[in-house]
Amino acid sequence: MDAVEEPMSAFGAVTAQTNKLSRQYQALLDQSTPHTLYRWVGTGVLLVFFFARVFFAQGWYIVAYALGIYLLNLFLAFLQPKFDPSNEALDNDMEDGSLGSLPTKQDEEFRPFIRRLPEFKFWHAATRAISISFVCTWFEVFNVPVFWPVLVMYWIMLFVLTMRKQIQHMIKYRYVPFTVGKARYTKNSS
Repeated sequence: MDAVEEPMSAFGAVTAQTNKLSRQYQALLDQSTPHTLYRWVGTGVLLVFFFARVFFAQGWYIVAYALGIYLLNLFLAFLQPKFDPSNEALDNDMEDGSLGSLPTKQDEEFRPFIRRLPEFKFWHAATRAISISFVCTWFEVFNVPVFWPVLVMYWIMLFVLTMRKQIQHMIKYRYVPFTVGKARYTKNSS
């Protein structure tokens, strides 16, 4: 009877420790939420360490390329609205025959810009990806020999083409994903 209870208690102990670590990690994430600038500076420093590791080790270009593609994908999701106006335009076109866009006049419905990928999730996913990539640079199995200038040129072309498409989409449906020039209200501004 003791032999049966021992694996269950060992499993229970592992589960309890995993839950405890998960709660502590979530508490750290919750504490870091309001410190946007510091979070991004830390991520930037981690990215510099990663690039320095790749540069000085002269390898792991595939890992760097995969990280670049993943970060580009995250950035595009960060720039896009949660509810794509092009899909709504197609729906409106089918219903009433007119193409819709975001409101531009006083009498149109106001819909605030909501990102498909919120800033905190963008930061968290980017930091986690950079950390994993940095760890991968310490294992020789990930050091696949490639001609790195081709990867750099391909990534630059991919970046330019996808950003051009994203900017055209932003212009066509008239949305700005950044809050540049947003009015700030203080106690005395009545």
